Amino acid sequence: MTSPMNMMEKLAMNYAIVFLDEKNDGLYQVQVPDLPGCAVSVNSIDMGLEKITKSIKSHLAILAEYGEKIPTAMSMEKHRHAYANDNPHTYTKAFWAIVNIDITAYLGKSHKINVTLPELLIKQIDDRVSKSSSYRTRSGFIASACLAELEK
Repeated sequence: MTSPMNMMEKLAMNYAIVFLDEKNDGLYQVQVPDLPGCAVSVNSIDMGLEKITKSIKSHLAILAEYGEKIPTAMSMEKHRHAYANDNPHTYTKAFWAIVNIDITAYLGKSHKINVTLPELLIKQIDDRVSKSSSYRTRSGFIASACLAELEK
C-alpha cells in the first residue's frame, strides 16, 4: 500500500549558493545566503556543489527536528544585488549557482484532509495540473499554492 508521504507531490526549493575565493588560494567558500551558517570549504566547483547540497539537506533536517520553519529561498537576483551592495570590491570574484532541494521530507508527516472547493475552481486546478510538469497531482498543486501563500 502506498503511504501518504509517497503519494505527496515533491515540493522543491531553489536555493542560491555563492562561491567565493577571497584569499586567491584555490579554496572556495560555498555559502547559502538563505541558510545562515550553511557553508563548506572545497577546492573544486564540482565538489562544492556536491558538499553544499549535502550540507543544505543536513541543515534542513536539523531545522525540521527542532520544529523550525524551512526558510524560503529568495531569488538569485536579490542575493546578487545584496552581495554587490555589501561587497563592492569583491563582487566580481563571486559566482553563483542554484541548488534544487526537495523539501518534502522536512515538512513533516502528510495527513489526508477533506477540502470543499467550488466545482469551477477544481476544474481549473485539474486543468493546470494536466498541462504542467511542475505538478503531478491536485494535492501537490494545492500544497504548493498554500506554501506560496504562507510565505507572504
